[in-house]
Amino acid sequence: MVTHIIIEAVKPCVDCGRWPVKRIVGDVLTVEADIFRDGHQKLKAVLKWRRKREESFAETPMRELGNDRWVGEFTLQENDRYVFTIEAWTDHFASWQSDLEKKFRAGRDVRSDLLEGIAMLEGMCGKSQKEEASAVAAYVARLRQSDLPKAVEAALSPQLSSAAARIDPREDAVSYQPLLEVMADRPKARFSAWYEMFPRSQGSERAKAASFRVAEQRLGDISNMGFDVLYLAPIHPIGTTNRKGPNNSLQPLPDSPGSPWAIGSSAGGHTAVDPTLGTLDDFDHFVAAARRAGLEIALDFAIQCSPDHPWIREHPEWFNHRPDGSIKYAENPPKEYQDIYPLNFDTSDQEGLRREMRRVLLFWIRRGVRIFRVDNPHTKPLLFWKWLIDEIQSEHPDVIFLSEAFTRPKMMKALAKAGFSQSYTYFTWRNNKTEMTEYLTELTQTEMVDYFRPNFFTNTPDILPPVLQTGGRPAFQMRLILAATLSPSFGIYSGYELCENEAIPGTEEYLNSEKYEIKVRDWNHPGNIKDYVARVNAIRRENPALQQLANLRFMPTDSEHILAYVKATPDKSNVIIVAVNMDPSNVRECTATILPDAVGTSPGQQYRVTDLLTGANYTWSERNYVRLDPHTSPAHILRVGQRL
Repeated sequence: MVTHIIIEAVKPCVDCGRWPVKRIVGDVLTVEADIFRDGHQKLKAVLKWRRKREESFAETPMRELGNDRWVGEFTLQENDRYVFTIEAWTDHFASWQSDLEKKFRAGRDVRSDLLEGIAMLEGMCGKSQKEEASAVAAYVARLRQSDLPKAVEAALSPQLSSAAARIDPREDAVSYQPLLEVMADRPKARFSAWYEMFPRSQGSERAKAASFRVAEQRLGDISNMGFDVLYLAPIHPIGTTNRKGPNNSLQPLPDSPGSPWAIGSSAGGHTAVDPTLGTLDDFDHFVAAARRAGLEIALDFAIQCSPDHPWIREHPEWFNHRPDGSIKYAENPPKEYQDIYPLNFDTSDQEGLRREMRRVLLFWIRRGVRIFRVDNPHTKPLLFWKWLIDEIQSEHPDVIFLSEAFTRPKMMKALAKAGFSQSYTYFTWRNNKTEMTEYLTELTQTEMVDYFRPNFFTNTPDILPPVLQTGGRPAFQMRLILAATLSPSFGIYSGYELCENEAIPGTEEYLNSEKYEIKVRDWNHPGNIKDYVARVNAIRRENPALQQLANLRFMPTDSEHILAYVKATPDKSNVIIVAVNMDPSNVRECTATILPDAVGTSPGQQYRVTDLLTGANYTWSERNYVRLDPHTSPAHILRVGQRL
């Protein structure tokens, strides 16, 4: 059969449909496409969708936008995977009506045209079992019995158009291929505030690991700062072979606890907890206590082993061996990780290895964990992640995966496409206005918005950025504001609220890193910014505009040090203006130009704004003077109020 209809340029669509689009349950998915055909016949099109595991499609009409561009939408009502497509066909009856009307108005003899229409309608009725067929048949009788003007009037009636549309057999219908997929994640996949901690460092005795029961005492403090995800560094037994000492030393002290990422000992592997933390029952108690405090637990999923892991004995084929028979430890030159063995995904037992990874995740899912931060996913095959995430989310669509991949841009993007719900980013290394503007524009205004959800971590156990090392308390406040208001999801690693900034000289590594020793902190140490963190998180929760990503718009300022931007809900009922001094050492001033359409005002119109950090009120318009002293308040977070 000759195909007349073209459907192309479908959006959203990731790599021609190879990967799913990402949205949040409750979102309206808006789908656009170019739909056209040869000739001048009229077209109809519908957007069709179903849950992936179902067979039958629901559909909704698409409408023309002009220039052969069509649009339709449907609501993602459940936390699940959906597939969708577009179906288009020639509306032969509407095309006939259009020609009939033109000819009749031009004074042409349309009696033969009426006969064509009658034949078309009779053919449609004969192929339809729908109730509307009887209504169409009644119109056919009127067309045969009426005089010419009345017959034309009946033929062009909206009622006939509507009835005929419902029994249209869509004989030349074309569907877009392949089926496109969308993952409707739960809301926390887009909007969340993460706090990272080592459970063993939550006690008060130096060189003694805190248990889960002791660590529970910190839950209230973390919750009070406004976090809703508590991410735990690996909680599994730690190996003793090649155990690292302070500051990654090869010479451990007698009381060195080892790196939690050196997973596995005689006490077990990835489905066990370190005995110093307690038992699995203690872990369950910790999860329940966190839930009561409004915190959801995220576990580290690190696919690697210490030399003492049970897998070394049970599955030696899963590891890389040197010619002398020894197993190769992990390296990231010039760094060496003598206490860690990576797994070999080219093993002859790939199926066994994959199934074990699935088993580990399901073990923790059964214990109430629904969020996993995945360590170094870029060192494992991309299709392994697609398989594993698809497997897990087919049973548990509420599971969220965070990709910890500080690697090449294309690999970071590919991991997000393969299914990771959130991704670490380059935010940590974007420190001036130009860098930040360019990077956020890429994240929010390109095709990345359909598959890449950023999580802006201000710091990690591996990364203490130079600006935090030298900028003091103002730098910690400034970077917090940027992370928390530019991205709907952000995180801090514990100690950030205390402005910890001692690094090994010339590096981004923490001095006396918690990765290799137990730290004891005074969580109320003078100079902390806990109240500031709590206020910022409260502002995020209270303002829906800050819970979205793609609504970011940068505003012009005449200072290279002050970054200004607007976030607004579509109806402009909640509009937030942020201005940040990115210089933590000096007072900076500027004129900030706020475009009226960004805040829902008319040119020249004034409006009230309230600084949500200080409570101060101002009257703003298109051009506004801004002065930010980093030692008092490095930023404004302004909520737009009454328009004057």
